[in-house]
Amino acid sequence: MGVIKHLILLVTTFLMSLLSFTIEARSHVDIFSLRKYGNIVSGADVTEALKDAWNDACASDRPSAVVIPKGTFKVREGEFKGPCKSPIEFRVHGTLQAPKHPHGDSWITFAYVDRMRLSGGGVFDGQGKAGWEKNDCHKRIDCAKLPISLRFDFITNSIVRRITSLDSKNFHVNILGCNNLTFQGVNIIAPENSPNTDGIHIGRSIGISILKSRIATGDDCISLGDGSKRIKVNNVICGPGHGISIGSLGKYNNEEPVEGVIVNNCTIINTTNGVRIKTWPASPVAGIATNMHFSDITMVNVSNPILIDQEYCPWNQCNREIPSNIKINKVSFKNIRGSSATPVAVKLICSSNLPCEEVKVANIDLVYNGIKGSITSECMNVKPIISGIQNPPICSSSYTTASK
Repeated sequence: MGVIKHLILLVTTFLMSLLSFTIEARSHVDIFSLRKYGNIVSGADVTEALKDAWNDACASDRPSAVVIPKGTFKVREGEFKGPCKSPIEFRVHGTLQAPKHPHGDSWITFAYVDRMRLSGGGVFDGQGKAGWEKNDCHKRIDCAKLPISLRFDFITNSIVRRITSLDSKNFHVNILGCNNLTFQGVNIIAPENSPNTDGIHIGRSIGISILKSRIATGDDCISLGDGSKRIKVNNVICGPGHGISIGSLGKYNNEEPVEGVIVNNCTIINTTNGVRIKTWPASPVAGIATNMHFSDITMVNVSNPILIDQEYCPWNQCNREIPSNIKINKVSFKNIRGSSATPVAVKLICSSNLPCEEVKVANIDLVYNGIKGSITSECMNVKPIISGIQNPPICSSSYTTASK
């Protein structure tokens, strides 16, 4: 019994020490509650209060947290810049509302911050309906740009957890120039008919992870622009929307390579596309997209479950007769199952100028229960390496013609 009592005493002492350490660690976080910066009541405009709280927290020599309480608060726009002296948290417990009428090209921006945490379970409400009615960028090249809800510019070694982006006017989240940034437990919500409301768009960033999140919107759930490297997407539920997309690429000069993309353990529901790579014809300069892998994905009533489209040309804003100059290689589609909403479940349409290389297709098991014929695949300018289950049969021995 003496030994048992001694062990219990040791464990109790350890747990008390751990609790004391945790409390002490928390006590070293400077809290900058929004309530300290004015008469903060639900419905109030807190634009200036938020700015002051951020500036004070960012200047703190110790880890700090800006805390937004429960309630609904209006924010005209917010630009929260670093560098900050210590790690900083932006903790949202309530709802922040954007102006109803479109203004500028961004609403909330975090920029040049290292070791930032955005959390709290709160909501960023973009109030997008007024903007969607004016959004015609899917039809016109010279359209007016609407504000992106959340911008992350040059953020490093940071995490975004348990927040919701609701009804953005344009993209929900735009990531630019970031390194080692994780999104976990994020909810993104907008109606299926909301135009250009990409869930998370990544550009020229390295080491971005999107984990255990739910994205339902009117455009791509996740889209990767040029310069996206070491991107991980895991356990994401996508739909409605346009699926998970690499691209579009090849529209502009001086685009950077896309490389090192892993998408796995995802479920895609009622979307126009599943997993796709898209490049424009008539690319102004040559480019490359390489080392991209899609695996263990469930499709539910998806119109184009697996798609490489190097003739991407929405609303005929390009010349389809000139082939794409983006080289696609080292791609794999593995363990993809579920249902297609159209007979052509797999499309691998590559450039005649730069055919796709090292494309692996393994264990594809898709069904089509419609009335437009049997399930098929189409391939062009690609010789995929095929193994395992092939439902539908993938391509043919021909290098340039479609296989059905």
